[in-house]
Amino acid sequence: MHTRRTLRRTRTAGCLLAAALLVSGCSSGSTPSTASSAAEERTTALAALPRSTPAALTPYYEQKPSWRDCGVPGFQCATVKAPLDYADPSAGDVRLAVARKKATGPGKRLGSLLVNPGGPGGSAIGYLQSYAGIGYPAGVRARYDMVAVDPRGVARSEPVECLDGPEMDAYTQTDVTPDDAKETDALVAAYKEFAEGCGADAPKLLRHVSTVETARDMDIVRAALGDEKLNYVGASYGTFLGATYAGLFPTRAGRLVLDGAMDPSLPARRLNLEQTAGFDTAFTAFAKDCVRHGDCPLGGRNTPPGQVGKNLKAFFTDLDARPIPTGDADGRRLTESLATIGVIAAMYDEGAWQQLREALTAAMKENDGAGLLLLADSYYERDADGGYTNLMFANAAVNCLDLPPAFGSPDEVRAALPDFEEASPVFGEGFAWMALNCAYWPVRATGEPQRIEAKGAAPIVVVGTTRDPATPYRWAEALAGQLSSARLLTYEGDGHTAYGRGSDCIDSTINAYLLRGTPPADGKRCS
Repeated sequence: MHTRRTLRRTRTAGCLLAAALLVSGCSSGSTPSTASSAAEERTTALAALPRSTPAALTPYYEQKPSWRDCGVPGFQCATVKAPLDYADPSAGDVRLAVARKKATGPGKRLGSLLVNPGGPGGSAIGYLQSYAGIGYPAGVRARYDMVAVDPRGVARSEPVECLDGPEMDAYTQTDVTPDDAKETDALVAAYKEFAEGCGADAPKLLRHVSTVETARDMDIVRAALGDEKLNYVGASYGTFLGATYAGLFPTRAGRLVLDGAMDPSLPARRLNLEQTAGFDTAFTAFAKDCVRHGDCPLGGRNTPPGQVGKNLKAFFTDLDARPIPTGDADGRRLTESLATIGVIAAMYDEGAWQQLREALTAAMKENDGAGLLLLADSYYERDADGGYTNLMFANAAVNCLDLPPAFGSPDEVRAALPDFEEASPVFGEGFAWMALNCAYWPVRATGEPQRIEAKGAAPIVVVGTTRDPATPYRWAEALAGQLSSARLLTYEGDGHTAYGRGSDCIDSTINAYLLRGTPPADGKRCS
């Protein structure tokens, strides 16, 4: 809720977590594709850094990690230092948590393969230990040391904290479709409280959690691992991080896979608007599937997707007036905001659609909101004891630093509502208001929209899914058009990201690239 979230999860994780929104800047009545093209023409290209290492950074590049047992069988952990401020390395350090699982063999070791699941704010180490280090293809794990770094401000790497559990419970239940001035003031107050909590917790770090700084951290980790080039698989927001690395260090970019790509050339409002349309595309696919099964609480077999959406919106409106019980130990009821996040969460993987049908049936026909609350809690990474990971805190911290805010005031949101509601009649209003959060951030944005060309980089594989909700397919096309050495690989299907999600064509193509260095032909399509 309230910020861009493009975290990647796998089918083995149980249910897919969702993305809430992005950040932005331009608004017009033109179509997303037309406006995006215009935005790309206006933006500058990310400049590569000098190949030589500045003397002040040499000690960081010469680190030798001291590996120790992680407490998880087969994994080792270490800490690597990076400068808090690359413009002033004397200002102090950030301690980065690193984990690895060494190559198992047989076959010649190919070096390290860094993985990142996205977010921003997702724990790369958690992803490595729960999935990538044991679930990636055996051939890849045999030849690479599987490595993860929690980005600065995330999870084990000096995490940003903003609210405690009860405060976060209240925040997630805040009404994000305000009907009057009182409800608008309450939403603004919630955003301000969240921002003030983050600012009080990490006043210095909060100025230095940008994607550019994290990409520079990855180069220090690359050197500490002893690799000449960075090999990397990034999903969702991880594609922005990987592309940024390639743009800064094109000659050090090895085999890069950017799965569920983002378009770095877009301002925040346009990103939000296009992601809103992406979720609408995914919901249309769900609506068709839902009524086809014959047990859909949103309509009968012949109900068109548009009417299914109207029925869901009516359900949300009812919840706005009368939240329903959930059986939660802490007394939480299912509000409109929590129900919306629960539905969004299931859009990430068609494997979660049955779970969503059952949750909607229980809520709409049995007055039981437990199923939708469970989906929302998984999105927010809330545990059974009422505690939250720092995912949403880091998510806001990075997004609000990377781009100027999408909106500066409630009046700007209201003016943009017609565009957002056109992009998605179901989610548009809520998504627009969610994009207001960065307006109250305690630190000014340091980033701006930029094309990433990475001239001189080896072939980079950019993967796009045609009905991806969180990272619309057009973004993969746009990033592939910017990167000078990109090869666009398309998955014609549903869900967020493509590698490791059931397509033999996608998996074998990426495996061939990672293991043999053979990129696909540009424009290859899989289903």
